[in-house]
Amino acid sequence: MTTIWKQTATPELLTQLCQGNAVGHLGIHFTQIGEDWLEAELTVNEKTMQPFGVLHGGISATLAETVANAGSLLVCEPHQIAVGMELNISHLKSVKAGKKAIARAYPLKLGREVHVWNIETKDEEGNLCAVARLSTKVLDKPAA
Repeated sequence: MTTIWKQTATPELLTQLCQGNAVGHLGIHFTQIGEDWLEAELTVNEKTMQPFGVLHGGISATLAETVANAGSLLVCEPHQIAVGMELNISHLKSVKAGKKAIARAYPLKLGREVHVWNIETKDEEGNLCAVARLSTKVLDKPAA
C-alpha cells in the first residue's frame, strides 16, 4: 500500500506545531502516523476533565478534530491548509482521570476541496469511547 500523505511529518513535528496554542495547552500529542491514518492522545487531568473526574466531551471533540485536521493538512499540497467545517461526535464511554484517550483518524473521502475523516477514540484498554466525523475545507494558504 502506498501512503496518502503529500507532506512529510513525524508525530514529534506535529506535536511541536501545536505548541503555544489550545492543542498544546491541553497536552495533546501525536503518537503514530500510518500509511493512511494518524493518532494522537492526551491524558485526562485537571486541564481536560469535567468536575466529575472524566474526560470533558468538548475536549474529546477537540482531540478528534485535532488529529483529523492534522491528517487533512498532510494530504494537502504544500501551498494549502485545511480548516474544520463540521464535526459530529458521539460519546460512548467515559475516560477516567489519570487515563489516556487515544484518537485515530482515517480518511473517508479525500476530494480536491473537501476531506471527510472518521475518528475513533479509545481508552488505554482499547474500549471505544467516542466516534466522530470531521469535514475539512481545503484552502490556499493566506499570503504572508
